[in-house]
Amino acid sequence: MPATGQSADVASAQEPAPLRAPQTGHPPESPGAQDAPAIRASRTAGPDLDWREGGIPVSTRFDDPYFSLADGLAETRHVFLAGNRLPERFREGFAIAELGFGTGLNMLATLIGWRAAGRPGRLSYLSFEAFPLAAPDIARALAAFPEARAVADPFLAAWGAGRRRFDLDGMAVEVRIGDARDLLPRWEGRADAWFLDGFSPAKNPELWSEALMAEVGRHTAPEGTFATYTAAGHVRRALAEAGFTVTRQPGHGRKRHMTTGVLGR
Repeated sequence: MPATGQSADVASAQEPAPLRAPQTGHPPESPGAQDAPAIRASRTAGPDLDWREGGIPVSTRFDDPYFSLADGLAETRHVFLAGNRLPERFREGFAIAELGFGTGLNMLATLIGWRAAGRPGRLSYLSFEAFPLAAPDIARALAAFPEARAVADPFLAAWGAGRRRFDLDGMAVEVRIGDARDLLPRWEGRADAWFLDGFSPAKNPELWSEALMAEVGRHTAPEGTFATYTAAGHVRRALAEAGFTVTRQPGHGRKRHMTTGVLGR
C-alpha cells in the first residue's frame, strides 16, 4: 500500500462538511465498487513496481504512486500528523494504527516527530500491508526524502532481515502482512490515531469498504482520530457510519481536500 495516494476524488469536492454519524441507513458504495475484483493477498505476495522520474515508485497492480509526486514527506506531515493533531497529542503509550505501510514514509515521519517532541515513554505503531516492498526498493524510494532517509538505517536493516517487529528509539513498530480485511478484525487493540493510506479508493476500493471502515471505528480508542488524503464521499459516509464525526479539510498542494475525524463527538 502507498505511503500516500494521489488520485484526487474530484466529485467529493462538491459535498458539504462536516458529517456526523447518522442514526439510520447505510451509505451507497462507490461507483464500480461492486464490480471490482476482491484482492486478498497471500502472506508472501509482493508488489509489481514501476519507477517514475525522480525515484517515484508506482504500483502497476493499482496504477497508483506510493507517495505524492509533489513532496510526499510534506504531504505526510500535513495529512497524517497534523490531521491527527500530532505531535502535540503524543504521550506515554500513544497508539497509532495504519492501513497501508508502503515505503514506511509515514512511519519515519512519525519517528522524526516523536523524537522532536521529546516525550518520555513509548509510542506504538501498527501497520497493515498486503503487498510489502523489498528493502532495496524502500531504500531507493526514500532517497527522494533525505530527512527521512537519514533516520531509516535501523528500519531498513530490520526490514531487510525479515523482521516485521522492531523498536526505533522508543517507538515500537509492527507491520502485519496480509489483507487488512482479514487481519484487522482479529486485532485486539485500539488506536488513538489512524493513518488511512491505502491506494486511491477508485483503484483499491476493497481497502475503503464500509465493512473495513466499521472495523477502524471498532478499533479506535474513545475520542481517537483518523486522517486520510482522500475526500471521496463514500469513504466519508462509511467513516461517519463507523461513529466518527467527519470533517473535510484543506488538502496538501494541488489536492483541494482531505478528511479527518474524531470518534464519538
